[in-house]
Amino acid sequence: MARITIEDCLRRVSNRFLLVNIVSQRVRQIREGSDYLVSSPKNEDIVVALREAAAGKLVPVDTDETAESKT
Repeated sequence: MARITIEDCLRRVSNRFLLVNIVSQRVRQIREGSDYLVSSPKNEDIVVALREAAAGKLVPVDTDETAESKT
């Protein structure tokens, strides 16, 4: 995959807002030391996270359900 586009990611994620949320969370995880889920040498963290989303490696978690299960 030479370039990553938003359209590539939107094939796996339902809308742009959810995509931004998922990718931003993943960038934080990568910066905290998580391993890459796809092979992407010499790329910025944001590009790696977008590639992971396009590959279907990122699964959105409903925060409402997560908050309810903790209480």
